[in-house]
Amino acid sequence: MTLMKIFDTGASRGSDDTKLDYEAFLSPLSLQRYAEYLHKHRVQADGQLRDSDNWQKGIPFPAYMKSLWRHFHAVWMAHRGWETTTNLEEDLCAVMFNAQGYLHELLKQKEAE
Repeated sequence: MTLMKIFDTGASRGSDDTKLDYEAFLSPLSLQRYAEYLHKHRVQADGQLRDSDNWQKGIPFPAYMKSLWRHFHAVWMAHRGWETTTNLEEDLCAVMFNAQGYLHELLKQKEAE
């Protein structure tokens, strides 16, 4: 049985209860900071600007994991009150990048099976 929403105007829509709620699940503040982080890191060591979606060409699981742990360790150190030589926001964005990149590769692999 599909539940319906009836608006004051008389318009009706199906209930949102069974739909993915991206607007509620994600933080616009976090996503903006994450996008700023990614944009900043588009500049490569040689000064060239890589495409925004360059990571989608494929990064191996071990590379994501090693970077994820380095940045997670820095976040954990800061969380425990230890001094770090890195920036907490940058490290949190790097954790997000590596976690979503790993998940992206995992889902691609699953889709190919």
